[in-house]
Amino acid sequence: QVQHVESGGGSVQAGGSLRLSCVAFGYTYSRIWLAWFRQAPGKEREGVAALYTGSGSTYYAASVKGRFTISQDNAKNTVYLEMNSLKPEDTAMYYCARRVRFDRLWYEKEGYDYWGQGTQVTVSS
Repeated sequence: QVQHVESGGGSVQAGGSLRLSCVAFGYTYSRIWLAWFRQAPGKEREGVAALYTGSGSTYYAASVKGRFTISQDNAKNTVYLEMNSLKPEDTAMYYCARRVRFDRLWYEKEGYDYWGQGTQVTVSS
């Protein structure tokens, strides 16, 4: 059974840091795209960062570039999202998912499946 389990969320003050983890279960963790998305109340789910597990290539949303880093530990089937210099506007539920459609851009949620349950990030000012 394909499954992603996210963890690491929490409440921090602006300027703080968090590291999110996404563990993949039920499939071969190689040569795939995994991504982090986030969704704030009343807003669309948006792509934050994506990583290709084969080469380590990455993409970032403009709003997080320079502050967030996506990385992986192949031995643990885990993708991380290191978040620094957090802002109140980063407050959202964060999800990871696997890219299954390549006729969509990397940040379009319609290109992904096997969503995890999410982990909440709250940044206070």
